[in-house]
Amino acid sequence: MTYNLAGKTALVTGGTRGIGAAIVERLAAEGVKTAFTYVSNQAAAESLASRLGAGAIAIQADAADPAQSKAAVEKTIEAFGHIDILVHNAGIFRTGPITEFDFDAYRQQTAVNVDAVYAGTHAAVPNIPEGGRIIVISSVNAKRMPFEGFAAYGATKAAVTALVKGWARDLGSRNILVNAIQPGPVDTDLNPAAGPFFEPVSGMTALKRYGKPTEVANMAAFLASDEASFITGAAIDVDGGLAL
Repeated sequence: MTYNLAGKTALVTGGTRGIGAAIVERLAAEGVKTAFTYVSNQAAAESLASRLGAGAIAIQADAADPAQSKAAVEKTIEAFGHIDILVHNAGIFRTGPITEFDFDAYRQQTAVNVDAVYAGTHAAVPNIPEGGRIIVISSVNAKRMPFEGFAAYGATKAAVTALVKGWARDLGSRNILVNAIQPGPVDTDLNPAAGPFFEPVSGMTALKRYGKPTEVANMAAFLASDEASFITGAAIDVDGGLAL
């Protein structure tokens, strides 16, 4: 299915690989002018932008730094004039039990997974027109803890899902729709289906498999479209039935 998104503009954080790259590619295929951020892999970012053509731009920004999150928004505004679709995908995944996961590690994960979402949204909202979209890539771990050591990561994802619900109220009068996508296990270079976690994790899903990045990107494209015009404040699981 395709959606009528031609002429829209977007900013996708963490857009050079995995779910982020799939979202960038899907939006670009829908005719969306798309800016995306990367931290350090300039070659991969430039390769993706070049492949997608003149409507795509890569912006170096470390999500752990609120000033850089704001600067990425400003560079997108400079390039496109406004942001119709803001997708927060940048995040880090680190686990460990409370006895081993120290406060610095907790704060680093919170800085990327929560603070960057807040800082980027705060900077972007004045430049999001009526009818705009904010989409946050959360996680099914916002509500389900299948293994030991997931507390800190799950807490960051529960926090951004809560922000989504609050912002849906805050921005409803402007018809800006705010939603979270909560993926389950997805086949990426950070968590490959060929890796050691496949057997225990896929076995917990109803479909007995990992998802594909494109399956998450499909939901992002839907939420960005007019087809989702009465959906806001939702946390939508794309998890193969892991959270059943």
